[in-house]
Amino acid sequence: MTPTPAVRRVRALVGRGLAYALLLAAAAAVLVPFAWMLGASLKNNNEVFTVPVRWIPETFRWSNFVDIWSRIPLSTYLGNTVLLSTAITLLQLFTGSFAAYGFAKVRFPGRDVLFFAYIATIALPWQAYMIPQYIMMQKAGLTDTYWSLILLQAFSAFGVFLMRQYYLTIPDELCEAARVDGLSEYGIWARIILPLSKPALASLALLTFVNTWNDFMGPFIYLTSNEHWTIQLGLQSFIGQFDADYAMMMTGSVLSVLPILVIFLIGQRYFIQGIATSGMKG
Repeated sequence: MTPTPAVRRVRALVGRGLAYALLLAAAAAVLVPFAWMLGASLKNNNEVFTVPVRWIPETFRWSNFVDIWSRIPLSTYLGNTVLLSTAITLLQLFTGSFAAYGFAKVRFPGRDVLFFAYIATIALPWQAYMIPQYIMMQKAGLTDTYWSLILLQAFSAFGVFLMRQYYLTIPDELCEAARVDGLSEYGIWARIILPLSKPALASLALLTFVNTWNDFMGPFIYLTSNEHWTIQLGLQSFIGQFDADYAMMMTGSVLSVLPILVIFLIGQRYFIQGIATSGMKG
């Protein structure tokens, strides 16, 4: 028996309601740790791990957000993190988009084999080549400098893959017409491809910036001087041999998350568009 239009509308409404309920539950599960972090940042240290969990502090210690600047050189750590994140992001945008143009729009023997071999390096865990990389940087005299991290992260196989997938959605006829008009390959990339790739560039920039900002192991291995530390290393200053100031750690974590949140809110439209369109053609 064929359901009536009214029954179909009810089923559609029920299905949509269940979908929204599941999405709200998933969003709540994701936001719970952030809510706990925010609450802990406004507590005394001895109130952070009370049982049962007290989500709202009895007394809000707004002074934590003032005291942390004198407890550790937070402005130095934030400045170092901004410097590293910005430099690595800009380099990955340049190298990723330039290499992706060659793999997507320039025909040469072995192009696809070389591309798949390069992309296959994503499957290698960083721990497999972490020690050889460190030995290379040590012999080059670049340990305890920002250059070690910048040079090692200036190239990204994932960035090349993301940009290439987006470039494949751009008609080849545009490049062919530009070549006929005498434009060089660099000119085609800079004057035609890049202006059409803002969503993909924004996606890659956001992913790279967030990944670099939150990186702990890289700075932990290569940066030994306190004046070179990033925010992720600096927050470990609150962990001592016998105790830890978790309230201050949560305060620093909140301050660390705020710049990422602002950047994501500003670029979310381009980010979503870039992720969606980069998978249209493989």
